[in-house]
Amino acid sequence: MLLQICGTGCAKCNELEKLVKEVVAEKGIAATVEKVTDLQAIVKLGVFTTPALLVDGVIKAAGSVPPKKDIAAWIA
Repeated sequence: MLLQICGTGCAKCNELEKLVKEVVAEKGIAATVEKVTDLQAIVKLGVFTTPALLVDGVIKAAGSVPPKKDIAAWIA
């Protein structure tokens, strides 16, 4: 499973990355967590507001930090 966090390094982007890594560790999920910071790469993924979370290339959240329970449901 590929989890991509899109953002330029703002506080919300960092918070989303932290939450995703916590869920992966807590659930023992085999996943690659990748941070995408290049704006051109973010736009190519179809993301126009950050922070954003993509699960296997599908945008699950954009523009805000979703609750931890939502993240867990998306990657379970």
